[in-house]
Amino acid sequence: MASLKISAVIFDLDGTLLDTERATRGIMAEFLARYGKEPDAEKEEKRLGKMHKESAADIVVDYDLPFTADEYSAAIMPMYQQRWPQAKALPGVSRLVNHLHRHGVPLALASNSMKQHIELKISHQHGWKECFSVILGGNEVKNGKPAPDIFLEASKRLGVDISECLVIEDSLVGVRAAKASGAKVVAVPSLQCQEEYQELANCVLNSLIEFRPELWGLPSFEDWVQSALPIDPLYMSGMISKAFQQDGFTEAIHIYLFPIKFRVYSLVGRRSKQLGLLRW
Repeated sequence: MASLKISAVIFDLDGTLLDTERATRGIMAEFLARYGKEPDAEKEEKRLGKMHKESAADIVVDYDLPFTADEYSAAIMPMYQQRWPQAKALPGVSRLVNHLHRHGVPLALASNSMKQHIELKISHQHGWKECFSVILGGNEVKNGKPAPDIFLEASKRLGVDISECLVIEDSLVGVRAAKASGAKVVAVPSLQCQEEYQELANCVLNSLIEFRPELWGLPSFEDWVQSALPIDPLYMSGMISKAFQQDGFTEAIHIYLFPIKFRVYSLVGRRSKQLGLLRW
């Protein structure tokens, strides 16, 4: 990979940059319960990364729901929109996006979600919108992923040949689309099974904490701290007890509740693949 020259990076959104799955977990079960149904995990897994319109039509059929796909969308979408503000950036994401933007690397968002939904989701992430010169939704191209249309259109709007674009994706649907477009592909799988990702992607990572820009001809990170790289602070609360003893007897025990601020350093990049907690 050292000889590769990447001029622009195209990101997927849900499951790649934002943990929207965790934020919206349980919505489908809650919705289906109103009609005496339960989610089928296998079917839902296969829908990951697909266009909402396509998924909605399949869901209505799979669960024999008493309305059209459009009616289903109108009923369930407000439930999702209410939860989107709770979606957090996945590990390493803000650091990578801000780093590339700061160094002038053209960035695009290309998601099967509708354009207005993408903008709503990233509006809750400070500074993200300004980092992406292109934001492209599945409703803006003829065919959504796994067709390559959205990545070809993103590279066109960026003004960079697709062969010089790096796509970062989490779903197999997205990885297939990126591969078909002619871009280089980094997969950060949402699911545990990685065999098919290994066959399709140029590189498979556990998280974007492991991403090494210099391997793709991109500017290196400057924030290494003795072979470790810092990520967002982790805030915790802890308890400590203290016992005072005199003449072998415990006189008093005091319990204190206090906030603890840790900065988590990833040791994955240069020497090891462990995570360390350092007091900050």
